[in-house]
Amino acid sequence: MHGSVRFSLRNFLFLLMLLAGLCGVPRLALANMIIVLNSGDATINVIDPVTQKIVRSLAVGKEPHHLMEMPDGKSLIVGSSQGNSLTFLDPRTGDVQKTVRNIEDPYQLAFSPDGKWFAVTCLRLNRVDLYNAADFKLVKRIAIGKLPSHLVYSADSSTLFVTLQGSDQIAGIDLVSQSVKWTMPVGALPAGIWMTPDDRYLMVGIMGSDYVEVIDWRTRKTVQKIVTGKGAHNFLPMGDSRRLLVSNRVANTISVIDMSTMKKVQEFTALGGPDCMEVSADGKTLMFTSRWMKRVSMVDIASGRLLAQIAVGRSPHGIYFAEHAARR
Repeated sequence: MHGSVRFSLRNFLFLLMLLAGLCGVPRLALANMIIVLNSGDATINVIDPVTQKIVRSLAVGKEPHHLMEMPDGKSLIVGSSQGNSLTFLDPRTGDVQKTVRNIEDPYQLAFSPDGKWFAVTCLRLNRVDLYNAADFKLVKRIAIGKLPSHLVYSADSSTLFVTLQGSDQIAGIDLVSQSVKWTMPVGALPAGIWMTPDDRYLMVGIMGSDYVEVIDWRTRKTVQKIVTGKGAHNFLPMGDSRRLLVSNRVANTISVIDMSTMKKVQEFTALGGPDCMEVSADGKTLMFTSRWMKRVSMVDIASGRLLAQIAVGRSPHGIYFAEHAARR
């Protein structure tokens, strides 16, 4: 090559894309897609974040609700609760890697911090199932109260906490004995649950009312109620170990809680029954699913301005973007 030839990064990327096309590799494989679960359609929409268009839809088992990134980041797991299956996707492209059958009613999913456990709440079966995270082999089925919904672990992986929507309780499961250690009453229809970064308090979204219940889980006492909006539902951290998002499905808002002060510090308009959320790695964009509007919305976090709304399938629930903010 002559020394006078200048090969810019843009030229290099263009050549890569051209070569990918010549080799039969789809251009999609070079991008990071937004992945949305449509629980009412048993489908996944794969969305290009640049064009804000659905580039393809995939069929999965019935009622896909929640998703979870593998600890190594190489797969994204989608639980189909009525389909009794887990679908593993490439987290950047949405390509299907494999399907694991005979996983009963996988509603909410979570890996323990120590990497030992993979737990699912079985909402319609009133139990929590524990699997070996290494091979997804069933270890224990734990009968529990009505409608076990969301879950979170203690930092040392000794306890799994579960909200029981139909019992108005939360439960603590001892992972050494794989048994329910305790339950305690909370507000009506508890849904999302989150642990503060210092492992001190549980945050519980009280969907039957308008607040987040803050619980000292070691003493099993409620220490505060933070009013956010009617239908306080699910949580997502903003990546700075301080701010926590909560979707208020009835109020059609998303609130920001400062976990250092336990105060609501910001609020976004979020029409259509906001549910699951995602934040871009640069902390600039909030994405969320609107269950009742069949939409995914994108919002500028600094200004609260709506950037885009993208039509998706029925009852969109889980949402994921590989270039997301830290889960803390």
